[in-house]
Amino acid sequence: MRNAKLIVPVLVVLVGAALIGALAARSGDTSNRSTLVKTMKVGGKTILVNRRGMTLYHLSVERKGHFICTDQTCLSLWKPLVVSRTAKLTGAKSLGRVKRPGGRLQVTYKGGPLYTFVQDHKRGDLNGDGFKDVGVWHPVVVAGKAASTTPPPPPSYGYSY
Repeated sequence: MRNAKLIVPVLVVLVGAALIGALAARSGDTSNRSTLVKTMKVGGKTILVNRRGMTLYHLSVERKGHFICTDQTCLSLWKPLVVSRTAKLTGAKSLGRVKRPGGRLQVTYKGGPLYTFVQDHKRGDLNGDGFKDVGVWHPVVVAGKAASTTPPPPPSYGYSY
């Protein structure tokens, strides 16, 4: 009987501690997810990556609201990094946002809209580097020389701009 009276308070304390631990872990997770853009060292260069570590690219001819990648063919390969109007732009200096055709807000770095490439499958992949279209796609380098890899073969179809 005496042990039964002790079990209830001990259980309450254990459950409370477990809840506090779960909430602390969750809030730590949320702050981690709040970093929109990160940097990663790849081949001696520091590049921008998204939350999942996927390389962020820019198209050389897209600047300050002038978009080239707007049709379904281009957007099937290059995924804009879009955010809500109230999202905090965190993780790197010189981040901004620009309104895409259609009204969504895209994240920019020094005025250049940011995209991921569908042929990058793991963190730090640079498969889109040097991809030639109307301009040239490159990863966003924040330190060191521009990253380079062998560009993929040109697509067998053209974009209609």
